Amino acid sequence: MDKPKKRHAFINARLLDPASGLDGTGALLVENGIIADLGPRLFQDAPPAEAEVVDCKGALLVPGLVDMRVQLGEPGEEHKETIRSASLAAAAGGVTAMVALPNTDPVVDDVAGLEFVARRAREEKLVKVFSYAALTRGLEGREITEIGLLDEYGALGFTDGVQPVADPRVMQRALAYARAFGQLILQHPAEPTLTRTGVMNSGELATRLGLTGLHPLAEVMLIERDLRLVEMTGGRYHVSHVSTGEAVEAIRRAKKRGLPVTCDTAPQYFTLNETAVGDYRTFAKVSPPLRSEEDRAAIVEGLADGAIDAIASDHCPQDQDSKRLPFALAEFGIVGLETLLPLSLALVQNGKLDLSRLIGLMTCNPADILKLGAGRLARGLPGDLTLIDLETPWRIDTLAFKSKSKNSPFDEHPVQGRVLQTVVDGRTIFRAD
Repeated sequence: MDKPKKRHAFINARLLDPASGLDGTGALLVENGIIADLGPRLFQDAPPAEAEVVDCKGALLVPGLVDMRVQLGEPGEEHKETIRSASLAAAAGGVTAMVALPNTDPVVDDVAGLEFVARRAREEKLVKVFSYAALTRGLEGREITEIGLLDEYGALGFTDGVQPVADPRVMQRALAYARAFGQLILQHPAEPTLTRTGVMNSGELATRLGLTGLHPLAEVMLIERDLRLVEMTGGRYHVSHVSTGEAVEAIRRAKKRGLPVTCDTAPQYFTLNETAVGDYRTFAKVSPPLRSEEDRAAIVEGLADGAIDAIASDHCPQDQDSKRLPFALAEFGIVGLETLLPLSLALVQNGKLDLSRLIGLMTCNPADILKLGAGRLARGLPGDLTLIDLETPWRIDTLAFKSKSKNSPFDEHPVQGRVLQTVVDGRTIFRAD
């Protein structure tokens, strides 16, 4: 005897799917975790009697957000974050799929590391958690990992996480080898010998504060080197958390030449500039650092014209002991899973991007870069959905974060728009109070 179908009907929704151009009032049906039907004429009479009905009341229903850059504390630093706490934070932020960096302890540079992340995600049954594998063994920058084997076991890309691959020969070999598997190489863009000791953007403010600067040209220098290696090898190359106008322009030129290059940025780089450091505010210490107002505006322009392909949270949890230190000694990073959407929506409210473009930067675009079957409202795809109230103003409250860590410069920051409900495979895993 066939099992009865589990059906969830979302009615009276504003359906927005950037991949197909859909934007209009309608309904969507999920059966056994898969999108079965959607459209403006669905359920014109009434939804199926056996379905669980969600009346969206005109709210925005979009594909679940795909966050392509998240740091987890597990394994090794569970006091900062666990897969469970990060998953809860992701769900509260409307993220249904996230990709973890490999810089844990131990490093994810073998099959056992990938299997650990996958198993823990299955145990939690919350959002979908994928993982990158380390590009070099132990993140030491010398010997590339078993790209073919790790690809077979589910690695979505290869990166040394928060540190750049300094040796051009290693990067050349990695790009060439990864090309054979259609795999992606991701780079942290910072020329290492020029950025080893810096703690904030170089310039007048850093000088006044007596802090060692990180020159913005150090970002584009490494990118331009790598772009030449992409020319040599044809490998797929992705620049993570772009923060400078020079870098955006270099990537824009590379795309015009047809190179297989993509990039992302994070909300802090289009929301804040270096003045947020203020009087040594360590919660505004990030890597790459917050840049000049000119660079911030260039990031917004890159998001608008397509030079930048995706927005990621760049979630980097740090405990209080790691942040409440003199600025030069404090750890880099901010948490971002729960603020990704509301901070990004400001780009629409300020007239910089249209809504479909913005949602695409957090759904179908990162999914396409990572070759994930996600980020779309389409029949046959998983029922991963985010329901959004676009209108309600509120203030970010870090004490209310689901994340274990609260290191954010956005506490009390005014925003408009919030997640009402997050659905993974048809299951509601977050609902706003």
